[in-house]
Amino acid sequence: MKIGNLDFGKYPLLLAPMEDVTDESFRLMCKEFGADMVYTEFVSSDALVRNINSTMRKLSIQDAERPVAIQIYGRFVDAMVDAARRCEEANPDVLDINFGCPVKKVAGKGAGAGMLRDIPLMLKITRAVVDAVKIPVTVKTRLGWDHDSKIIVDLAERLQDCGIAALTIHGRTRSQMYTGEADWTLIGEVKNNPRMRIPIIGNGDVTIPQIAKERFDRYGVDAVMVGRASFGCPWIFKEMKYYLETGELLPPLSIHEKMSVLRRQLRESVARLDERRGILHIRRHLAATPLFKGIPNFRDTRIAMLQANTVDELTAILDKIECDILPEQI
Repeated sequence: MKIGNLDFGKYPLLLAPMEDVTDESFRLMCKEFGADMVYTEFVSSDALVRNINSTMRKLSIQDAERPVAIQIYGRFVDAMVDAARRCEEANPDVLDINFGCPVKKVAGKGAGAGMLRDIPLMLKITRAVVDAVKIPVTVKTRLGWDHDSKIIVDLAERLQDCGIAALTIHGRTRSQMYTGEADWTLIGEVKNNPRMRIPIIGNGDVTIPQIAKERFDRYGVDAVMVGRASFGCPWIFKEMKYYLETGELLPPLSIHEKMSVLRRQLRESVARLDERRGILHIRRHLAATPLFKGIPNFRDTRIAMLQANTVDELTAILDKIECDILPEQI
């Protein structure tokens, strides 16, 4: 797969842009484990043009995480163009437009997946952003607004005509949010449309190496994007890469190696933010990590872990989990 001058080779795996998840330290970690491209948390165009500090910080990228994409969202053409130019100054490899976020505070205001109800405006924004910057512009969107308006096959052609360099499709409608199963049949239909010339990236429910391989083989997508399955599990990229390249499952990391990764996430989150906000950030990863799933009588420990307020307190709980609880599961 190629996006602009970037050549990703065969079976590219991309880290999805996720708010409060894909901060700089997590992106670097996923890159180290084999992600071929990583995306920032999405950036509000309105907040960016107003120079909101928390939004400006999202533009910070390091060479070690390249290739990296900055993702923006908004519903006003002028603000999106201004934001695109500001993002270009941060020197990302790719600029991505979010037309897929389903949450009410974004889609309900007409941005993100809300654009699926105003296709003329979506296309106007896309064309204006493509014309405003010199770096490759890509789009991420969904199948449609709801079950009765799955318009992605036609929409993909129209977005391509705007000059985008690649299209990522999440296999759900906005109305589905993140419920039910992702439907990849329309993603495959877009990919197999002879009029499509740009790379098609599939997203949705890619949780294990075997599913990643099946998505490539069955639907012919140019790349697979991994989202929620990476929470508390950045090593998933290493596992998927190995399976895609060899057809065999990689021997799993040891418990100590996985716990070391989680502790590193904690340290780096606190260093990047502060103790309180860093712990709040890492809780999302700890709550979702597959490392703790299925452990009997783990409820009280989980609650204590997710209610910890200091690094020392949380570290002590993680030490106890590693020393006293996880070994019993081996």
